[in-house]
Amino acid sequence: MHLIDLQAYLSELGDNNNRAWFVMNKPRYDILRAEFLQLVTELIADISKFDPAIAGLEPKKALFRINRDVRFAHDKSPYKTTFSSSILPSGRKKPSEGGGPAYYFQMDGTGRLFYACGEYMPPSDRLKAIRNQIVADPDGFAKVLKDKKLKQYFGVLQDEGKLQRPPKGFDADLPHIEQIKLKNFMVWTECPLKGMDTDDLKATLLKAYQSAKPLVSWLRSVPAV
Repeated sequence: MHLIDLQAYLSELGDNNNRAWFVMNKPRYDILRAEFLQLVTELIADISKFDPAIAGLEPKKALFRINRDVRFAHDKSPYKTTFSSSILPSGRKKPSEGGGPAYYFQMDGTGRLFYACGEYMPPSDRLKAIRNQIVADPDGFAKVLKDKKLKQYFGVLQDEGKLQRPPKGFDADLPHIEQIKLKNFMVWTECPLKGMDTDDLKATLLKAYQSAKPLVSWLRSVPAV
């Protein structure tokens, strides 16, 4: 895909976030959206080689819409200024719908590539199930946390929104209590797109996603609620 064109388009959209500008530039959007869909299609095929559960995903279901839901938002800008995708067996779902662990990435108008794996803000019943699984499988969870490739590409689990105290029903002396306090079970990082072509982009994502497969697999082992 034409990454320079995408960055330029998203940057201009950020400066002109209104319906009139969007309609005037719809042909640009349509071309870039088609290229992005092709990129995601190729990523799904490549991810499926090390994670067969992804193989049946319809690529369109992995794309996020560019329209923002502004019903309850203070910012009424109608359009997102990113192109983003969440790749998981069931197709993209909102966190409140419990989509499960995903391979996620987005690109923005500043030339930033952000990519992540795992579950972001799972609903309360799913969050409790993950915490219970940590208690039930401390050794398996420890193995994930110690995985060298996962740490190389992503570092540690992100602690955004982490509780100060153990959640209700979990003792403070449990193994992995600091991770039990988490509200997300994700790793993420970012890098500049400058100097990348599509092949570089795919290679970067695939290496990172493959390194995160132990985390994704462990989260999939959590019993359904």
